[in-house]
Amino acid sequence: MNATSSSVQLGAMDLYHPLPCPDGWTTRRLRFVTRINKAQPITLAPEDEVSFVPMAAIGEHGGIQLDQVKALDEIGDGYTYFADGDVVVAKITPCFENGKGAFAEGLRNRIAFGTTELHVIRPAKDMDGRFLFYLSISELFRKLGEGAMYGAGGQKRVPDQFIKDFQALVPPVDQQQKIAAFLDRKTAEIDTLIAKKRRLLDRLAEKRTALITRAVTKGLNPDVPMKDSGIEWLGEIPAHWDVQPVYSRYSVLLGKMLDERRIKGKNLVRYLRNVDVQWDSIRYEALPQMDIEEFEYSRYLVESGDLLVCEGGEIGRCAIVGELSEVTAYQKALHRLRPIRVEEQPRYMFYTLFAAAKNGVLSVGGVSTISHLTAEQLRRFRFATPPGEEQKEIAGYLDHSLEIIDSSCGLISTAIDRLEEYRSALITNAVTGQIKVA
Repeated sequence: MNATSSSVQLGAMDLYHPLPCPDGWTTRRLRFVTRINKAQPITLAPEDEVSFVPMAAIGEHGGIQLDQVKALDEIGDGYTYFADGDVVVAKITPCFENGKGAFAEGLRNRIAFGTTELHVIRPAKDMDGRFLFYLSISELFRKLGEGAMYGAGGQKRVPDQFIKDFQALVPPVDQQQKIAAFLDRKTAEIDTLIAKKRRLLDRLAEKRTALITRAVTKGLNPDVPMKDSGIEWLGEIPAHWDVQPVYSRYSVLLGKMLDERRIKGKNLVRYLRNVDVQWDSIRYEALPQMDIEEFEYSRYLVESGDLLVCEGGEIGRCAIVGELSEVTAYQKALHRLRPIRVEEQPRYMFYTLFAAAKNGVLSVGGVSTISHLTAEQLRRFRFATPPGEEQKEIAGYLDHSLEIIDSSCGLISTAIDRLEEYRSALITNAVTGQIKVA
């Protein structure tokens, strides 16, 4: 069954789905088999420790990180209380849609306080907690809940009324326990496979970084004479290479600062932002606009072949501007690098900055990470500089070699997606009785 075919009547919060009720099962609204967001007395002493659970500690599709504890009297007002045996469900977008939720167990002194963006569902005696957890992360529950969300943009939330009125297919408790045990086994097997494939992706990412780093610091000829570069992360470089600051090779300019109060709409030009520039790709669709006078074009417009570098966020993330269909500017959150000398190859500089960023080189004053990379800082960074033809050769070699790695990553990512889809379908089918569990 495809959960997206389910429908929601939101007027009275009555939730309907076209699934048949298996023999021996009943259809029950969750309000009658659980207690939702109901606190209970706490008998601990003020100095006793309890688990503290921010949203980041709630896993997608299960699991809670329990490394944070606090004394009960250190817990302020406004946190969500839950206990061992409860099911917690993230209420806010996108956490709800992403499946954030968990069955609570192993809490310090059996209780926890967590983010206010959680619904707490406590199973009654005829509802098994693990079965309830799997029901709460099923595609059916999440798709219907997504349709019931209220609010705007990033503040949309699932109301507790949705959970109360959700009509669940409920088998006898012993069958619930069998289904939960079956899903525990099967999801653990699937999660193990997914984890192995993700570790393989990590190793390929490490191989990618190592390949690029070696090429832009040692070149492609293993027999070439070497010399000390005088820069720690570069080490020895080919003897015929130079070490030059960026300013001697490229002009480096920050984009135009956006001032919405001064937008008049007379000279509107679309512009690129930090978020539009990812590693080796630029998004040109649905760009915002700002006023830029014609006399500012040479300063704030980009051309095909320019290298755009993020000055904040993921420092150094960059991509080369491709063919443009219309006039395009760039915002102050980006640096524009444009070659000063004709022999310079922006593609080689892209790989150099990739290696520098991934090796933690883009730092100032010995600090491993900085919040912003100023134009002056970027201009003064010194990198290995091969002759222009060799830059082109190295960039071409890396383009070809990385196509093979990227192809492998694509196949692995597709396999992960299919495993996650199978996991989701298995859970939904099991908790709705569409498959028999022995």
